[in-house]
Amino acid sequence: MPKKRLAVFVSGRGSNLIAIHKKILKNEINGEIVLIISNKEKIKALEYAKKYNIDHYILVPDSIGYIHNLKTLLKKYKVNFILLAGYLKKIPEDIVKNYKWKILNIHPALLPKFGGKGMYGINVHKAVIEAKEKESGVTIHFIDEKYDKGLIIAQKKVKVLKNDTPETLAKRVLKVEHKLYPEVVKLLCENKIKIKNNKVIIKE
Repeated sequence: MPKKRLAVFVSGRGSNLIAIHKKILKNEINGEIVLIISNKEKIKALEYAKKYNIDHYILVPDSIGYIHNLKTLLKKYKVNFILLAGYLKKIPEDIVKNYKWKILNIHPALLPKFGGKGMYGINVHKAVIEAKEKESGVTIHFIDEKYDKGLIIAQKKVKVLKNDTPETLAKRVLKVEHKLYPEVVKLLCENKIKIKNNKVIIKE
């Protein structure tokens, strides 16, 4: 089976990008990261891209030619799937339509709880603790036109401890992210994630 061509979108340190790439280097995922897109300069994720000679570009949303340039790059690199890894900007509707069921996102809570605009990073963990939830977790889902509303592919729970701060909870959730996201990407690259009657089916 030919390797799937992956584009990863990042806005920060890129820890999930690194977790996925490490599994690719070990030949545990039938894919290759051919393109990295960021909306920010001088971030750790781009330093990683340079270290491993992965082609990368900075595209600023709402700038002149942004959507055209994004489409051009995705086409040029023959991208099969787009992985959002801490990317903090909404994906343009044109791209969502062109890549239906081909864009994944990871969210540091159990959707549909604690999702939506502004709910990212430490904001999510603060909200979970303030709501006195007994558990949080990780959600991997497809992207659609609305924030955090796409079909859920996989979730894993993380207990919220009595003495948790947003920072301590974030650390434990991140460990689960680094395990679950590569597992889902592996399934995706093996064509084992299917959509039937608007539901996600994982093939054995």
